[in-house]
Formats: sequence, structure tokens, C-alpha cells
Amino acid sequence: MKQTLLTGPWVLAGYAADRVSEGDLAAARAQMGFSLAWHIIVACLGVGLPALTLLAEWYGIRTGNPAIRLLARRWARAMGVLFAVGAVSGTILSFEMGLLWPGLMGRFGQVIGLPFALEGIAFFLEAIFLGIYLYAWDRMPPRRHLLTGLPIVIAGTASAFFVVCANAWMNQPRGFTLRDGKVVDVDPWAAMLNPASPPQTLHMILAAFMVASFLTAAVYAVALLRGRRDTYHRAGFFIPFTLGAIVTPFQIVAGDWAARFLADYQPTKLAAIEGVYRTGSHVPLTLGGVSDGNGLKYGLEIPNGLSLLVGYRPGTVVEGLDRVPPAQRPPVTGVHWAFDLMVAVGFFLLALGVWLLWAWWRSRRTGGELSTPRLFLAFSAVAGPAAVVALECGWTVTELGRQPWIVWGVMSVREAVNPAPGLMTGLWLVLAVYAAMTVATVYVLRRLARGTPVPQAPQEEDVTAYPVV
Repeated sequence: MKQTLLTGPWVLAGYAADRVSEGDLAAARAQMGFSLAWHIIVACLGVGLPALTLLAEWYGIRTGNPAIRLLARRWARAMGVLFAVGAVSGTILSFEMGLLWPGLMGRFGQVIGLPFALEGIAFFLEAIFLGIYLYAWDRMPPRRHLLTGLPIVIAGTASAFFVVCANAWMNQPRGFTLRDGKVVDVDPWAAMLNPASPPQTLHMILAAFMVASFLTAAVYAVALLRGRRDTYHRAGFFIPFTLGAIVTPFQIVAGDWAARFLADYQPTKLAAIEGVYRTGSHVPLTLGGVSDGNGLKYGLEIPNGLSLLVGYRPGTVVEGLDRVPPAQRPPVTGVHWAFDLMVAVGFFLLALGVWLLWAWWRSRRTGGELSTPRLFLAFSAVAGPAAVVALECGWTVTELGRQPWIVWGVMSVREAVNPAPGLMTGLWLVLAVYAAMTVATVYVLRRLARGTPVPQAPQEEDVTAYPVV
């Protein structure tokens, strides 16, 4: 594919990019960033919660325990609420793409339109089967009803895949040719299935299951800490926590793959992530630190660490920020800290999973109950918000690490933004809307959680009956 690097402002619909004020540009970025940060949490719950609900329903059918069946039913109702809220926030984002970034959509809409169209199809399929699943709860045989939930999981995962493909294209633009400033020879499939799509979509989908699992488990970890040790709350903790613990090591491997991908395809982003200013070999890995424009200060250096991670040998050459002009360098400190925090949370969640696996193995070996000490439950309660923090940090690395480009090496953010004045007003309006949606969503979910009394479980049932790791 032939690409032309745009070095100056280009004109769209009579407006010049250099007429955009810094305030309006910052407002547009803040509005889009906040909308994405809010929506991505709900979207992850929309991808992962259906799988958790089906697991709970399957286990409830298998055991015949009414408490677990109630757990699945409450999760299903929460799933319906979050789907509706996600549809609203997703619609806001679709309008923002056109209103805030007409330069991007006006020029490249025909290139990246395919994944958005396919995402719309997946969304409608998910909505149809969600309606069937919720309506048919007591109107179909249990096992047949369970099968109606499988398309929800598939469609939700497919929806995430298609959306992330569009974002991956912004990191690795393909499927078009720029000829005299015009987009020609469009290949939508090549654009959607760009080199960044496999690592980025896998990393995002696994993150969605982790966020949904650990965030759900955190709610019941708090209840267990408060002494609610009945079957309902134990199952509400162990089912999602087990899924999250299983997914975590795969996510760490996928994250390593994504980082190695950057070394080959986006070395500038990797250099910003690790604070590498000079190209060379034997590059250390720096944990923490603050950029002073020439390197990272006050960080903990691991000699040859980055070269070993990238190429498995100390002599591996890592490209630095000296390969690009200063104006095209991402903000190093913010990207670096977001990446370090994401990795730290990932290993924290891995450690919790290993703790649970060890406790389960020990209980099986001794024939006793699975031990869940208060310290483990306290860490598990923190794991839910921590998973959300890691998710937001990951997207910060993806988006902030691409700056100043909205389409890597092809179009800058300034060239894509709407040059019309008054974008700050839209930011305040969006903040008010999302504040109202947050309050309403939390209120409805709390009402659903208290709607039906929890059946009493048989006295002989204990935690070891649950499918843990």
C-alpha cells in the first residue's frame, strides 16, 4: 500500500486544520476520551457477563440448587440493563465520531466502514437473542433455554472484535492508496484485517472477560467479608473469579505478543512506552521514572531488560525516539506509567489466581474445605477495580501512544478534528449525560440485586462443591 505522510494542514469542507484552537482540540479529545473510558467498562461487562450467566445457569441446572439458579437470573437481568446502557453510550460514540472527527470519517469512512457495519449486525443479533433469553426464562425447558444464551456470547464477542479491528486500522492503516491527497483503491477487507487486528482484538477480548469476571467477583468478595457465607454469595464469588483466574495467564501472553508487535510495526510507540530516546542495543528495562526529555529519571533499571524482552538477547537493537521529529513523539511519562500500571495489575491478578489454585490443590489433598482467608477476600475485592484500572491504562497506551496521529503516519489528530467553535459546550453536556447514566445504572442494578429473597441452601453444601480452577 502506498501511503503519503501528511506534513501540513489539509482542507476539508472549507475549513483549514490550522484554524482549530488549542482549547477546542483539547475539548474534543477530552470528550472522546471520557466517552470511550466510560463505554469500554460497560462494553466489557456486555462481553463477559453473558458467559458468566451461562456458567451459573449451567451449574444451577446441574446441581438443582435454587440459589445458583437465582444468581444466574439476577445476572441475566443485570445483563439486560447493561446492554441497554451500552447501546446508549455506543450511540453517543457513533455521533461523536462524525461530529468531533469529520476529517477522519470524511476521508476514510469508506475504508473503515466495513467493521462498523458488521458490528451493527452483531449488535442486532445480540439484542434479538437477549430478548429471547430473558423472555423465555420460565417458558422453555432449562437446557434448551441455556442454549439460547450461546448466541449472546458469540455476538457480543464478535461485536468487540469488529470494533477493535477499526481501532487497529488506526494503528496500522491498510486497504487504500493516497493519490494526490485522495483515497483510492479501497479494499475494506484488507483494512479491517490489518496486521494489528490479531494481537489487539485478542488482547481486548481477553481483557473484557477479565474485567467482567473480577468486577463481578469483587461484589461478592465484599459480601463474604461481611459474613454472608451462604451458597448464593459463595457461588457469586467463585464462578466469576475462577473464570478470571483462568483467563489471566493467557492475557499476559497476549500482552507480550502485542508488545513484540509494536517493536516491528510501531517502534515509536514502544519507545514511548519504555522511555527509550536513543536507538541502540543492550537497552535496559525501566520500571517507573519520569521523562526529562532525554530519558527516564528516578526509575528502576533492569540492565539489558528491554533488549532481552524484544529479541531474547542483550544485543537486540531497539529503536528510540531519536528516529522521529520531536513534534511526532507521544507523551512519554503518561504512556510509560499507564503501561507499567497495566502490567503490575496483570501480575497482581495472576498472583491471586495462583493463590486460589494453591488453596484448591491443598484442600483436595487434605480433604478439607477450600480456605478463603479474609486477606485473600480483601485482595479479591480490590481485584475488580484494579482490573478496570488496567483496562483504562491499556487504552491509554493504545490511544495516547499513537499521538499526535489519529491514523498512524497518515493523518494527525489536529487534521481530523471539527474546526467549528464551541466544542467545550459539548464536553460539559456529555459529562452531565454520563453522570446521569452512571447514577441511574447503579440505582437500577442495586434494586435488581435486592429484588428476590435468596433461597436457603442445604446445610451440608460447602465451598468445595464449586468448580474452582
